[in-house]
Amino acid sequence: MEWTRYVDGYCERMGPEYWAEPINAITNLAFVLAALVMWRRARGVPLARALCVVLGLIGIGSYLFHTHAQVWAAMADVLPIIGFILLYLFAVNRAAFDVSGWPALGLTALFIPYAGMMVPVFSLVPALGGSAAYAPVPLLIFLYAGFLRRRLPEFARGLAIGAGLLVLSLAFRTLDEPVCEAIPMGTHFMWHVLNGVMLGWMIYIYVRLMHQKARNSHA
Repeated sequence: MEWTRYVDGYCERMGPEYWAEPINAITNLAFVLAALVMWRRARGVPLARALCVVLGLIGIGSYLFHTHAQVWAAMADVLPIIGFILLYLFAVNRAAFDVSGWPALGLTALFIPYAGMMVPVFSLVPALGGSAAYAPVPLLIFLYAGFLRRRLPEFARGLAIGAGLLVLSLAFRTLDEPVCEAIPMGTHFMWHVLNGVMLGWMIYIYVRLMHQKARNSHA
């Protein structure tokens, strides 16, 4: 693999220079700020604290990609996102279904064949472009929300809100190239802003669920 190969995938980028995507680069602060805000709220919930760390790494990795624009930086961008998805699924599987570590890991591992099956399906939608790789995630969140609507209605509503935010975020990511001539800076930066809000929200509803479970266990 050519780790230093130049990657130009966004409307704002007009060349290989470090600051060729200033808006896309700076808006990664949304992830870091969300991580810092949720770090305090996540006190006493170890997996939520771990999610905050990964959320901060998402911001750093995405910043590196939108400044260096090379293959290695693309990996630094994508890997923390995958890490967040898997860690969040593990945390929710444990909390929502009251299972121990190994069964929760087994449920979490199902994401791999799920994504392997659904990404090619979403790739058949030409308008999605590169966003097809992310499209299975909001669908999965909606499925969890539907499955948990009776067992944990408040948490399920929170999941549905998070999935809706992610759909809106994906819309801005998908529109980046099509609207490039009309909006020279593109719309990818809104993917960062809305994703920062959405991921912070997902941590928040998980922390709220854990606090609720703790209260119920002491009742």
